[in-house]
Amino acid sequence: MMKNPLLASLLLFPATMYAQTAPVKTKTKTEVAGTTVKTKAKTTAPAAAPRPTPTPSAEKVEAKANALTDNMRQALNLTPAQTEKVRQINLTSVRNVETARLQYRSDVRKLNAVVDDIGQSRLAMLKDALAPDQFAKYQRKREEKMGVPNTTGSQGNAAPGLPSRDE
Repeated sequence: MMKNPLLASLLLFPATMYAQTAPVKTKTKTEVAGTTVKTKAKTTAPAAAPRPTPTPSAEKVEAKANALTDNMRQALNLTPAQTEKVRQINLTSVRNVETARLQYRSDVRKLNAVVDDIGQSRLAMLKDALAPDQFAKYQRKREEKMGVPNTTGSQGNAAPGLPSRDE
C-alpha cells in the first residue's frame, strides 16, 4: 500500500517542478471563545505564463525604414534634418507594423485596425516634419500608389461615388 502514494507523488513531481508559480494570499477568520482570530497565509499556485511579445528582426525593420526614407528623400527633396526626422518616424512605424503583424497574425481585423492607427499617427508626425508643399506632394503620390480616386477618373469621367467637375 505504501507504493501507491509514493508512485503518485513521483508521477506528479516532474509536472510541478516545471510549473510557474505566483504567490496567492488567503485570509481566514475563526472565532475562538468569543474572539475573532484572523490568519493570513501566503502560498504559491501555478500562474498562467505570460505570452512574450514577438519582436521583428531589427535588420529587416531598419532596411524597410531606410528604403522608405531614401525614396521620400529623393521624391520630396528633403533636407538632411528632415531626412533624419523622417527616418526616425519610419523606423518607429515599421517596427510597430511588423510587431503587430507577428502579434495579430491570427486576427486579421485587429491587425488591420492596429495598422490603420499606426498609419494615421505616422501621417500626423510626417505632417509636422515636412513643409506644407512637401506633405501635399507626399499625399498625392501616396493616393496614386494606393489607388485612391481623385475627382476625375482616368477617362475624364467622375469616379463612381464622387461628384463630377460640372456639379
